[in-house]
Amino acid sequence: MSPYSALMILAGLGIPVLAALNAALGAKLGAPPLAALMLFIVALCVTLPVVIMTPTPALSELAQAPRHLFLGGVFVVIYILSITYVAPKIGVGAAIFCVLLGQMIGAALIDHFGVFGAQPTPLSLNRITGLGLMAAGLWLTQRVPASA
Repeated sequence: MSPYSALMILAGLGIPVLAALNAALGAKLGAPPLAALMLFIVALCVTLPVVIMTPTPALSELAQAPRHLFLGGVFVVIYILSITYVAPKIGVGAAIFCVLLGQMIGAALIDHFGVFGAQPTPLSLNRITGLGLMAAGLWLTQRVPASA
C-alpha cells in the first residue's frame, strides 16, 4: 500500500467521525446550520496556520484561477449541512452509506469523462462490475440483521 493510499484511508476513517460529531452538535444545539458553521470556523482556525507556514503562490495567482474550480467549497457545504441534518434521523452508518454510493458513482463518471483534469479511465465492464460489488458490499454492511 502506498503512503498516499494509507493517508486516504485515514482521511476516510475521519469522515464518519466528522459526521457523528457534527450531527450530535447539530442535535444538541437544535440548529444543524449553526453546527456546520462552527465546523467551518474550527476548520479555518486549523487551516490558517498551515497556510501561513507553507510556501504558497501569490494571491494574484489565486485571482487568476478559473472560477469553477472554487465550487468545491459549495460541495463541502452541501455535504456538511446534509450530513449534520440527516445523520441524526437515519443514523451515521446509513447516511455515510448513501454518501459513499454517491462518491463511487460521481468518481466513476468524472474518471470516465476525464472532467476537471482527471485522468480518463473508461467505464469498462470490469469497472462497472467492481462498482456494483462495492455498492453491494456497502448495502450488506447496512442491512439490519433479522431478529434471532
